[in-house]
Amino acid sequence: MELAYYSDLAVQLVNSEEPERGTDGLTSVEAVRDLFGPSQQVARRATEADVTRLRGVRGRLRAVFEAADRGDEVLAVDLLNALLLEFPVSPQISGHEVRDEDGRPKWHMHIADYAANAGASYAATASMGLAFHLTELGADRLGICEASPCRNAYLDTSTNRSRRYCSDRCATRANVAAYRARKRLESERSGRPERPERPASRPNGPRPEPTGRTAEAAHDSSPATER
Repeated sequence: MELAYYSDLAVQLVNSEEPERGTDGLTSVEAVRDLFGPSQQVARRATEADVTRLRGVRGRLRAVFEAADRGDEVLAVDLLNALLLEFPVSPQISGHEVRDEDGRPKWHMHIADYAANAGASYAATASMGLAFHLTELGADRLGICEASPCRNAYLDTSTNRSRRYCSDRCATRANVAAYRARKRLESERSGRPERPERPASRPNGPRPEPTGRTAEAAHDSSPATER
């Protein structure tokens, strides 16, 4: 089963919207077709109605990721099962188009659907792919990016289940923000502001004449022969 491919369809759909930033990339038929990819014939059947259909499915899939991310596996499974019941698929053995080095078919399971429209077809495939990913690898492999304000969905494929961000860019941004916050906290605890960096070298020109107490101290410390 092409788990990575099918489950990635769910991630792509969820991440077509960024609620925290107020952006939505799923606004046209072309956007729906882009989700399928150029090689998918079913994308040609996409209509304006599929934009609305997929927006509804998107919110439900995000709820699956959010439940899994906060450790509520039972809710994540219940939400995903509801999608599987509404958008069923029929697994089939495929391999005629893929050959091994001896020219024999490389048989594998393929998700086939008989949905009446493109939106339902995408929902069925994405939901089944995510279901296989969850049951094979665990619900804790579904996550929501911790880098605010991102909140994108991701699938954790790390060996030690340690992923917390949807991309290297978000991980870097979060690490920088954490470092700055830690430095501010250290400064507040010490009761003094952070010291600015000192210049690397003294600027050119004559040194200023001492004044006030500084001048008196300089006079008292001068050799007796100069007084």
